Amino acid sequence: MMDFAREELNYQHNKGLDFVARFNGKYVIGEAKFLTDFGGHQNAQFADAISTVETKNVKAEKIAILDGVLYIKGNNKMYKSVTETYENYNIMSALVLRNYLYQL
Repeated sequence: MMDFAREELNYQHNKGLDFVARFNGKYVIGEAKFLTDFGGHQNAQFADAISTVETKNVKAEKIAILDGVLYIKGNNKMYKSVTETYENYNIMSALVLRNYLYQL
């Protein structure tokens, strides 16, 4: 997947990909994470997914497929990031991935 993404989609980020697809003539790349707790290593996992979405000059739609505690409403960093800082990014649960792909 990485070779294809580098050669065909200009993906130059050094982080591996969990998702590469072509749907309705568009390529989609993404990082998938299941976050089970707040803080520490989980924040680093969240940051990994965000860095993939922020990669520049990629010839594909970029998504972060995130599930777990980050959707629990509260005063925690991940929830605030998803609902405020990164609200315009393609961040979604795996539960809605199919719907996202069909709307491309």
